[in-house]
Amino acid sequence: MTTQKVIYGLSGFILGLLVMGLITYSSAADFLMVENESKYGFEETVEKIQQASVEKGWKIPAIHRIDKSVNKLGYYSLPLAVIELCKPDHAAKVLQNDDDKVVTSMMPCRVSIYETKSGKVIVSRMNTGLVSQVFSKTVTETMKAATRDTEEIFASVIK
Repeated sequence: MTTQKVIYGLSGFILGLLVMGLITYSSAADFLMVENESKYGFEETVEKIQQASVEKGWKIPAIHRIDKSVNKLGYYSLPLAVIELCKPDHAAKVLQNDDDKVVTSMMPCRVSIYETKSGKVIVSRMNTGLVSQVFSKTVTETMKAATRDTEEIFASVIK
């Protein structure tokens, strides 16, 4: 009887772990990414984010028009732009320590603006506030500060 209870208990525990793993896996994108609908059209959203970024002291190293690149190659894409945002004082903090450079593949900060088939314009970005928690204190603090700054920028366009 005791052995049977142990087997049932272990089976239930393992089944519970599997179910939790599946739930976590299936909802990971909802935790790792943040998306909001813009109150403006595509081009105006891109322009307003650029303007608000510069006003807050951020640099824009590049704007990638993914739609134009894809369309040039003979494929079709609705409007889609990725804006790179950099605030040099945030970047400098991360670049001081070799161990913190692990996050440089996420630098500069990026925001994607895209139009859906239904005509909505979406502002999409990584949930850097959440992601930052797995790194060093310097990276966590810097990413959280960058998140506060960029969310203020995006607030000017999202519904």
